[in-house]
Amino acid sequence: MPTEPLSQKDIEDRLLELPGWSLEGDRIARAYRLSSHFAATAMVVHIAQIQDELNHHSDLTLGYNTLALSVNSHDAGGAVTEKDFDLAQRVEQIAPGHGAS
Repeated sequence: MPTEPLSQKDIEDRLLELPGWSLEGDRIARAYRLSSHFAATAMVVHIAQIQDELNHHSDLTLGYNTLALSVNSHDAGGAVTEKDFDLAQRVEQIAPGHGAS
């Protein structure tokens, strides 16, 4: 069964809970600046593990010391769903300076 798209209001309300995240077209997105290229690369590996656990995958762009992530749900016709916010919250938990250990 496909995941249901969230309404514009639901998306806006959920984004208030995720500082730094925004709606970019039909995706939620965030960029991170890390201390080094190694730190950014390590974060990609951690995000890949989370994505595999959730069976929900984002687009990742790795720069020298930056990482950009954007996600929507293909099984909802490319709309933003609760699955996207679940992934975003998990990424925030491991992001340096954002509650990570």
